[in-house]
Amino acid sequence: MSAHGETPALLPVFLTDADVESLSDLPSAIAAIRSAYTAVEDEHRNPGRIFADSKREWMRVMPSVPSSGRLFGAKSINGSFADGLQVSYLISLFDKDTAALVALVDGNRITGLRTAATSAVGAETIIPRRPLRVGVIGSGFEAQSHTSALSLVADFALVSVFSPTKTNRDAFAAKFAESLGVPVVPVDSAEAAATGADLILCAARSRDESPTIQAEWVGADATIVSIGSTTPGQRELPADLIARASLVVADGVDEVVHGSGDMIAARAAGIDVDGITVSLNSVLLGNTPVDREHGIRIYKSTGSGLQDIVVAEALVDLARQQGIGTVLPVGIVTARK
Repeated sequence: MSAHGETPALLPVFLTDADVESLSDLPSAIAAIRSAYTAVEDEHRNPGRIFADSKREWMRVMPSVPSSGRLFGAKSINGSFADGLQVSYLISLFDKDTAALVALVDGNRITGLRTAATSAVGAETIIPRRPLRVGVIGSGFEAQSHTSALSLVADFALVSVFSPTKTNRDAFAAKFAESLGVPVVPVDSAEAAATGADLILCAARSRDESPTIQAEWVGADATIVSIGSTTPGQRELPADLIARASLVVADGVDEVVHGSGDMIAARAAGIDVDGITVSLNSVLLGNTPVDREHGIRIYKSTGSGLQDIVVAEALVDLARQQGIGTVLPVGIVTARK
């Protein structure tokens, strides 16, 4: 503790949920994620999740000091069961040189943006460089954001989409046929969406935590993007599909291998998940060669504070440029020690 502190030269900015929505920009987010994951891995910079839980209230904190960029910080996810489940998200960003508070960001929409951006960067490392038949399972926010993001790194020839509700998959097909300029066909089963697809996007949460896709639907050389199994209790891919995979690229190997229900179930079935799983970082750095045309290749994500921080920094930069956000009338003291 010090009695002497310095007030910030630049007052911090607060970005509301509406600000984040107006600023959300997939190309900027993808560029930020790609830059972050092409730096050498350092587990001390990204220690994983920290949990506090009273059973009534809970908090998950995801800190990161990225190698890239000018800022560091943490995202906190804060929940209360006092009146059903209510959750809020807050990202705090600090200057690497001065430790001054630079921004507070409503993180409600950041998770979806950074997840889609990271999936695009991950998929780009393992998909064939040719026009692809794409199968989308799901039609909600994650399916839409991921389809948009993947279209920025892949060449789509045809998209098939399945969602349990016909009106939802029809609306998805109409929207993306117009925005992508390729045929987008609603189909009446997940099997129909996956069969014959070069790239399969799994973006529909299982209602009973059973896999949303079956191994026999997947071609011998398909690429799969799996984002829906981020906790030990969630399932998206069956163990026999993971057993067929030649490569699993993970945004964080330890959390994917030990924290995803898919990988936990695969290990319990005797599958050597450690032997086929590599980090996105190692692939981007060229340390792990990838055969883009042969074998089933899977990108699996559980998310990380690194992704939240670098994407939030990109949004803060855009906010400063465009004059968006609320500049706070005060900052916090930075004390010299």
